[in-house]
Amino acid sequence: MIEPSLALQATIGNALAGDAAVTALVDPDNIRGGSMRPEDFPCILMGGGHTEFLGHASGSQYVARVSCDLHIWALEDGADTAKAIAFLVMNALKVAPAAERFAIDEFALPSIVWMRDPDPKQSYCHGVMAVEAVMRWSV
Repeated sequence: MIEPSLALQATIGNALAGDAAVTALVDPDNIRGGSMRPEDFPCILMGGGHTEFLGHASGSQYVARVSCDLHIWALEDGADTAKAIAFLVMNALKVAPAAERFAIDEFALPSIVWMRDPDPKQSYCHGVMAVEAVMRWSV
């Protein structure tokens, strides 16, 4: 398995790109990992990974609490669109997405924060949704 936060981001990205309700508003090519400013709108960018190793489980498995951020971007005049996308993401991730090569023992979307772009010349709507998971895997 790749680093746990990257594996979680890939799993979430695949789940969102495979959800018809989400892709009705966001082109699957605009759902991707990486901490960057968006180029195409609307989009969902995944970044800000954090891994806290919790120890080991039976069978020499690793256990970690992993978090990442989902950045939901839309043009400000589409703020309703950005919030609709967030609601669809929450529905798509109501339960932990199906994972390969690791198990998700706990999964939560504990918060979302909405903000304006700090550059006053820009007019974007930007929401940051926190994702937390406890993951278990073997090497």
